[in-house]
Amino acid sequence: MKNKSIKTLKMLGLGFLEPLIRIFSGEEHAKNGKLFFKQALLPLLSIVLFIAIWHAGATALYNSEASARIEKAREEQGEEAAIAMEKCIASGDISCQPNTLPSPAQVYSAFTALWEDHLSISEKKDDFREKVADTNAQREAQGLDPITYTGRPSFLDQIGTSLKTVAAGFLLAMFIAVPIGIIIGLSPSLRTSFNWLIQILKPVSPVVWLLLVFMIVKTVITDPSLDKSFIISFISVGLCAMWATLVNTSMGVSTVDKDYINVAKVLKLNIGQNIFKIILPASLPLIFTGLRITVSVAWMVLIAIELLAQSPGLGSFVWEEFQNGANDSNAKIIVAMFVIGIIGFLLDRIMLSVQNMMSFNKSMA
Repeated sequence: MKNKSIKTLKMLGLGFLEPLIRIFSGEEHAKNGKLFFKQALLPLLSIVLFIAIWHAGATALYNSEASARIEKAREEQGEEAAIAMEKCIASGDISCQPNTLPSPAQVYSAFTALWEDHLSISEKKDDFREKVADTNAQREAQGLDPITYTGRPSFLDQIGTSLKTVAAGFLLAMFIAVPIGIIIGLSPSLRTSFNWLIQILKPVSPVVWLLLVFMIVKTVITDPSLDKSFIISFISVGLCAMWATLVNTSMGVSTVDKDYINVAKVLKLNIGQNIFKIILPASLPLIFTGLRITVSVAWMVLIAIELLAQSPGLGSFVWEEFQNGANDSNAKIIVAMFVIGIIGFLLDRIMLSVQNMMSFNKSMA
């Protein structure tokens, strides 16, 4: 049972909890206690240190900005204005608060506000569905599309849109890169012929891919009911992120052990059997390494692409808050930054878990 639990934790990327399980099992308390301190408690302490430094830096910047505002009021309007500005800042009035790096407490307050806003919008959506339920039933009977809620999306809705976009982009990248990588990997001539094209297109900026996709999509897709911003976004993400998978797949296929190839010849496997029974299983470690890089790149470039494509995801959220300039806008941007980082980390852990489950060569993970 203990070994099964440890194996499960490692597959989920939670191997740092292994010493804790061994301690509970009564196994070498001193040794596993030290390991748990190094693997789990030290990172926790680093988080506390990070928050402390962040708070100190935010406080210093706040005080510096407050002093500058008071001094400016003194120079432009006199001592009374400076005293009034100092009192206004001390009172916490939003109209005169320094707009600088938010503190951890302000970021937490912004997160709470975003969550409450999500609950409020969800309630409005539920009320709207109840109001149009009968009408939508009639429209469905007539073969018409239902009436949908078109109000402002919440922060969680925008996270969902970004996840949907990156998932579609990742699948597109995988379905393009893996087959092409296999074909190129099987033929040294094709690798030589197309290597120049891969090396040229691989470093192209996501902005350029977005513009290229926009040119094509706006011409090909004329149906106004389709969400063009989503289509443009996920295709751009897929094309920008697929190159690591393509290169790794090609490399994995081209470096398959020659003994495996000879076995396939002895067994007289056809091309399909050779690929699915010999080539792919032997190439999985490198293919999954490429897929992990593709997921990371897709999530990284998604924000810029959503911003430019005006897709209602996290990219649009960050840009709108930046332009908004409200007192809590900076704190909301920091919340989005942490959410983007945490989701990126979780996506990588998910890919690592899938790789560990499907690949026989765990050392490549």
